[in-house]
Amino acid sequence: MNYHTTANTLEHLWMPFTANRDFKENPRLFVKGQGVYLWTHKGDQVLDGVSGLFCVAAGHGRPEIRDAVMRQLDTLDYVPHFQFGAPPSFELARRIAAITPGDLNRVFFCNSGSEAVDTALKVALAYHRARGEGTRTRIVGRERAYHGVNFGGMSVGGMVNNRKTFGLGLPGVVHMRHTQLPEHKFVRGQPETGALLADDLQRMVDLHGADTIAACIVEPVAGSIGFLVPPKGYLERLRAICDRHSILLIFDEVICGFGRVGKAFGAQAFGVTPDAMTMAKALTNGAIPMGAVAFREGIYDTIVNSAAPGAIELFHGYTYSAHPVASAAGCATQEIYVQERLFERAAKLSPAFLDAVFSLRELPIVTDIRGYGLLAAIDVAPLGTPGTRGFQIMKQLYEAGLLVKMTGDAILISPPLVSEEKHFDELVAKVKATLQKH
Repeated sequence: MNYHTTANTLEHLWMPFTANRDFKENPRLFVKGQGVYLWTHKGDQVLDGVSGLFCVAAGHGRPEIRDAVMRQLDTLDYVPHFQFGAPPSFELARRIAAITPGDLNRVFFCNSGSEAVDTALKVALAYHRARGEGTRTRIVGRERAYHGVNFGGMSVGGMVNNRKTFGLGLPGVVHMRHTQLPEHKFVRGQPETGALLADDLQRMVDLHGADTIAACIVEPVAGSIGFLVPPKGYLERLRAICDRHSILLIFDEVICGFGRVGKAFGAQAFGVTPDAMTMAKALTNGAIPMGAVAFREGIYDTIVNSAAPGAIELFHGYTYSAHPVASAAGCATQEIYVQERLFERAAKLSPAFLDAVFSLRELPIVTDIRGYGLLAAIDVAPLGTPGTRGFQIMKQLYEAGLLVKMTGDAILISPPLVSEEKHFDELVAKVKATLQKH
């Protein structure tokens, strides 16, 4: 298919999280992807330093996923999952349950991380209502968190620019403090200090009453804000407070999940099992949109058994929930992870990756570096308005042949799990050369 890329044809698309006017003056278009590289409409090769958007964990252009999608399209393109079903979704749920911790074995499918968060929040409310504690309607989020862009995720999230334009959000949402402390600068892995920040949840209990709080939602590693790694003991402390007060603990694993932190999920990497986990992105290697939430069996049982036989137990779902083609892509992706041992590969690659990224700490413009697994963030000194320099750097890195994600003045890096150490060297060399121009 021939695509038109003249100025007039570009105008029809309102692009997400994009400076639209700037982009359309000099568009950055990709037309091909293979392995850890992308190619632009001008024919330039670009190293994918952010796995698409934290989702292409197994690299671009995987024929296994393409073939699975084609087979499914040839067999069954769509069937509703309201009162009906298709085999691929049940198989994908089985595969996910096989790698989740504890008894998080009941999987609800949706279409994105944002929808996964809304699903987790709604199920938390439904669970407490089913167990006779319908007064538990309050949700605890965290400052500087990102939980998607639906009203639920926006409300529990804590990134100011994602919230300030859209009103008050959901009622009954309160926020704990974020975990980035001054003494955490240039700490590799988990900081030693900051676990006591988890006691903010206990303060919410003391102020509002445990009988009003349904759930607490956090990212194991706060992702889109710039990879804030949890202090040692922090997640364990949250888990203990939730247990003490019958509050559900939800982990947003949309970025951390599927090997990014060296284990299947952040829950296993940090040794803390939540009551629910959201996931998306690398679930299908980014090939087809899909999200999911894994719940404890007890949550599922409580809600399902509270309804009369033959009655719908949860009035929630989406037209494309458990879409058979997305499920086929997910199954093929999970098979790649197993056959190529990509989670284990990520754990082995992490030291070399972090060594490479932390070698940039001596650059005068660099004010902080954080990292865990195959996640790293590099903060640079602002230039005037926060984010101005970051926007310049993003475009300069693209011209230099490197794709990254910028959050304000933080460079976010998360290479595909199939990367080799030579790709880390290439990545860091491009970042260094670009930052040295500032």
